[in-house]
Amino acid sequence: MANETIEDCPHSAHYLDSLKTELKVKWPNNRTINLVFHGHSVPTGYTTRGVLDRINAYPYRTLKKVNDFYPYSVVNTITTSIGGEQAEQGAKRFKEEVLIYKPDVLFIDYALNDRKMGVERAKVAWEQMIKEALEYGTKVILLTPTPDTREDIASNESPLAKHSELIRDLANKYKVGLVDSYALFKKLAETEPLEGYMSQSNHINMKGHQFVADAIFEYFKTSNCTKN
Repeated sequence: MANETIEDCPHSAHYLDSLKTELKVKWPNNRTINLVFHGHSVPTGYTTRGVLDRINAYPYRTLKKVNDFYPYSVVNTITTSIGGEQAEQGAKRFKEEVLIYKPDVLFIDYALNDRKMGVERAKVAWEQMIKEALEYGTKVILLTPTPDTREDIASNESPLAKHSELIRDLANKYKVGLVDSYALFKKLAETEPLEGYMSQSNHINMKGHQFVADAIFEYFKTSNCTKN
């Protein structure tokens, strides 16, 4: 199969091209790459009844996949996420507690907890974080929410569906990355029950975290896209 042109490829195929080049550099010319995950309880690694399993949460499962694929790379996974936090709270501490880690790639995942404050307030907070990260020079990847089994994931009118649409719009507006976890789980739900991916109603389990990590890794894979 002939290589596709970059215009025909998904955004994930080329958004991190410059970083993928750096990840291949061997010692002593390589440098430390920081992946920073900002959000709520899911990237933090909460499972159920307050128990955490951080190593099996998607930030660390992403690290494992990146390290295996780029064996010469020095990569840090840093979580600035806090259980129970929503985007307004995350935006308030963004410069002092997130950008301080000099992220090469920043992942934002807040929508599960943004439902109480609504889409309009969430938009303001997400845009603030996106703008500050881009001004800093960071690559940004937004995540739509993982499921809450108390909502009908098939409905386009559910709160999580509305917040997912906001996040997609922001990714398109600012030309940043998007991991559409909600759409992926929605498609998955057409063929199998999501309970097998959940540790409780609003927290994914190890299998669910791997599902998200696999989607994130699409941004780090070698691409067949070519520039004309």
